[in-house]
Amino acid sequence: MAELDIESHTNPTINTTDSSEAAAFFCKENRSLTLKFHEVVYKIKSKKTNSEEKAILKGISGVVRPGEMLAMMGPSGSGKTTLLTAIGGRLGGRLEGTISYNNKPFSNKIKRNIGFVTQDDILLPHLTVTETLVFTALLRLPNALTKHQKLAHAETVLSQLGLIKCKNSVVGDQRLRGVSGGERKRVSIGQEMLINPSLLFLDEPTSGLDSTTAQRIVSTLWELAHNGGKTVVMTIHQPSSRLFYMFHKILLLSEGNTMYFGKGSEAMDYFSTLGYSVSVPMNPSDFLLDLANGLSMNDPEEEATMIKEKLVSCYKNSDMAENLELEVKESDEHLDEDATINKRFERWSTTWWQQFCVLLNRGIKERKHESFSGLKIAQVLAVAFISGLLWWQSDDAHLQDKIGLFYFSSSFWGFFPLLQAISTFPRERMILEKERSSGMYRLSSYFISRTISDLPMELILPTVFIVIIYGMAGLKRTAMSFFSTLFYQLLSVLVSQGFGLAVGALVLDQTSATTLGSVIMLCFLLTSGYFVQHVPGFIAWTKYISIGTYTYKLLLISQYKATDTYLCPGHGVGVCKVGEFPAIKQMGLHGKTTAILALMAMLVGYRLVAYIALMRIGVTKKE
Repeated sequence: MAELDIESHTNPTINTTDSSEAAAFFCKENRSLTLKFHEVVYKIKSKKTNSEEKAILKGISGVVRPGEMLAMMGPSGSGKTTLLTAIGGRLGGRLEGTISYNNKPFSNKIKRNIGFVTQDDILLPHLTVTETLVFTALLRLPNALTKHQKLAHAETVLSQLGLIKCKNSVVGDQRLRGVSGGERKRVSIGQEMLINPSLLFLDEPTSGLDSTTAQRIVSTLWELAHNGGKTVVMTIHQPSSRLFYMFHKILLLSEGNTMYFGKGSEAMDYFSTLGYSVSVPMNPSDFLLDLANGLSMNDPEEEATMIKEKLVSCYKNSDMAENLELEVKESDEHLDEDATINKRFERWSTTWWQQFCVLLNRGIKERKHESFSGLKIAQVLAVAFISGLLWWQSDDAHLQDKIGLFYFSSSFWGFFPLLQAISTFPRERMILEKERSSGMYRLSSYFISRTISDLPMELILPTVFIVIIYGMAGLKRTAMSFFSTLFYQLLSVLVSQGFGLAVGALVLDQTSATTLGSVIMLCFLLTSGYFVQHVPGFIAWTKYISIGTYTYKLLLISQYKATDTYLCPGHGVGVCKVGEFPAIKQMGLHGKTTAILALMAMLVGYRLVAYIALMRIGVTKKE
């Protein structure tokens, strides 16, 4: 396999030429995008009655051109994030109105040229800052750039966002100590800046940050818009006065309605003409939020509902709204794309194989701490040695005890990989949704790399387990029996892992998935033929879909033949045939090929179910 050198990726040596080219990359105009949205309406069904609908957005319009930075403001619940998600092409459902990018509707080609920074920093915690940006660069930047140029772009972003000092620190999360909240936010912004987007959306980029850090982030975004010719749109709750006057345009929302859309520098004068002005020096954003909440400094007795209705009505009937209506509807001929520009934006930046290699390396680097967990290794070793001691040199005279070992092995290695795999996709749901929404990679490359990266520990631990108990329990000492036992157990592990992946992908909630998977696996083990040998007919069919049934049968077949004998003095004869032992006779020592094919079918089938279930993640739903 053509491997990517992780160390060279995460510790790049960049020459001056590459660095200067990378710096120029962010200043040059990739493709200007003018964003227009007209009469955007979004409705959701009421939770109480499905027939009633609640309007979240009520006819919002606006225009943002290259070089401009729009701030959408409003109190909590005013519809800021919903509108940002809608115009960012990530909101499905009952969405009405017109949203265009250079007079074109949203498409995969447009998506490749848009950056979207979510409010929550969705990052892989065990990767360093440099690794996070390097892996993003390798996945999102086109093949027109060499590997060294991609690494240079990552280094340039580190420098532009002031992340050089913490570039070798892990990102971290709530459970792992890493970089600060402001640095983590800048890493999220850096991931989107890497692709040199023409249009950048940010949801609350200053949330939870101190004023100095917020100032640095917004200043960087202002430079990106003003000097780089980008279109920047963000939601922001309560910016400081310094930040407020950096915004070219302001959109003030109240309960899904527009109270103001226009230049930030003209907002205070506009409301003064309506009779609402500040009586004391104050932050303009505080004043606007008070109005959006229906609070007036001029007349404290005026009802909040009346104030909001009046301001919404005044804006709808204003010259400002009328001029905006004309601007939104007019067609800018110079914005229409020609065929040559269209060809520059392919569906994917990199090939399937490149995506697979990068994702595999990233996955191994992120999960090596979990896969090679000392606790997990100690757990398996402890169970193996305790089992070996309990079944120490067990002979065939105690056949019931011996077959109990095979049942225990099939049970333990049914549950252990199941519980490990079942949390995989619920935990990675947000990162998968974020990266698929941005068109970073194909689902197939992610799924296969994710499955393969887990194989080493999924196969090493059960192999060590079998080696330990095989010698301690005194199982049949032939190479064929040993390797058959090992093969059947490893096959069972992979099937159980696939079952866990399928349940986790279908449910996408770790607690619910664990409960459902445990109950189903327990049913499989109960019908495997060890505890209940005469299963009632109406439920006997479950053994044909039971992982435990086929694993238990194959482990018995690996050690015994029907004609083998064992000491049975209690029956009045010296020896008895193994095939006549009640528990084994009920199970049968035939049908090896059928059992193997059944497990193979489950191995493929469960993973196919998991893949199909994941196809809905990161895809905008339409109604």
